[in-house]
Formats: sequence, structure tokens, C-alpha cells
Amino acid sequence: MTRFGTIFCAAVAIAAGGYWLSQPQSSLPSNPLVGAAYAQETEVDTSTIIEMVQGAEDAPVEIIEYASYTCPHCAAFHEGPYKQLKKDFIDTGKVKFVYREVYFDRYGLWASMIARCAGPEKFFGISDLIYAGQSDWARAGGPTEIVGELRKIGRLAGLDNDTLEACLQDANKAQTLVTWYQENAEEHGIESTPSFIVNGKKVSNQSYADFKALIEAELGS
Repeated sequence: MTRFGTIFCAAVAIAAGGYWLSQPQSSLPSNPLVGAAYAQETEVDTSTIIEMVQGAEDAPVEIIEYASYTCPHCAAFHEGPYKQLKKDFIDTGKVKFVYREVYFDRYGLWASMIARCAGPEKFFGISDLIYAGQSDWARAGGPTEIVGELRKIGRLAGLDNDTLEACLQDANKAQTLVTWYQENAEEHGIESTPSFIVNGKKVSNQSYADFKALIEAELGS
């Protein structure tokens, strides 16, 4: 999915995601540039954001995936090639896999805040649930219905209501995540999702066979 021509507008439109959740639906900000001014003028410390990692820290190949929870192509990758990648390379210690969220909209941000709510231990399991149910929760209706479906996924993963609400209402965390995402996207020149950085080189989405060949070349096998 290619949407980075509007990367800035998309990011600022969700910069106050936690605050929006605490307001009636009719009170949603109509002008995302209000968020833009805040994002530009405020120093945000992104060092507090935890990198979500699978595999051996000293693996010879590092793959960074940039993906959005609302991106159908990302869901397809996680339902297919990712599972093969994990079995063949991540679980065998050959690949260190880093997942970094991209935010096209507030729904993707909310999904990220749910996925991160229980920490690194449950992040990938919750992400699997979010991607598996993407066609349902992303089409549930308006913001109220969509966040309601995301809450259900959180509860299915074992999170209680108080914990979920604390995560979703954390406006500072939402702003920090958005800034972190912008920094990452700018650093690696990300223009579409899913995109991958393999040992420092940007790679577009491709078949698992091509991905496997690329990794094996990096491994020298």
C-alpha cells in the first residue's frame, strides 16, 4: 500500500489519538493541522518506545518490517510469508526481526496501542490477532465501532478493561508513537507498506521465494 504522499497529514491527524478516544464522536477535531502545529513545535522523546523484536540479537541478518495494521497487503504478509519466515529463519537464529508500525490513520494507531498494551511478551501474538481480524474490525463502522472491536481483540488476548482503557487513553504515548514513526520513515525513506530493511538495504514486498533467496544470499548459503 503506497500512501506516503500524505505521510505528514496522516500522522498529524492522529497525533492526539488518545484524547480523541475520550471525547464524544461529534467532538473529533475537524482540522488535523492543529495537531501538526503541536507535533512540529514540541520536542518529543522517542527513546521511551520499545522496539518489538523476534529472533537472536546476534543473528547474521536483520530484517526491519515497516507495516500498518490497516494495510491489507501487510495483513496478507503476516498471514502467509511471515509465518514461513519465522519458521525458517527467525526461530532458527538466522534472522533478527524488528517490527515497526506505520500510521496512516488513527485506527492503525489505536491498533498499535492495543498491541503494545501488554508489552513485548504479547506484542506479536496480539498483532497476529489484529491482522487476522483486520477485515472485520477495520470495517466495523465509525470510530466508536472500530475501537470497540479492537477492545474485543485486547480482551481476547487477556487484557482487562482497565488496562485497555489506560493504554488507549494515553495521549502522550500516542504522540510519542507518531513522532517515532515519522523519524523511522524519514530515516529509511519508507514510501509504501509493507517495506523491509534487510541488513540496511531497503526491500519492497515480494514473494516468499524471492525473500528466502535474498536472505540466503545475505547468509552466504
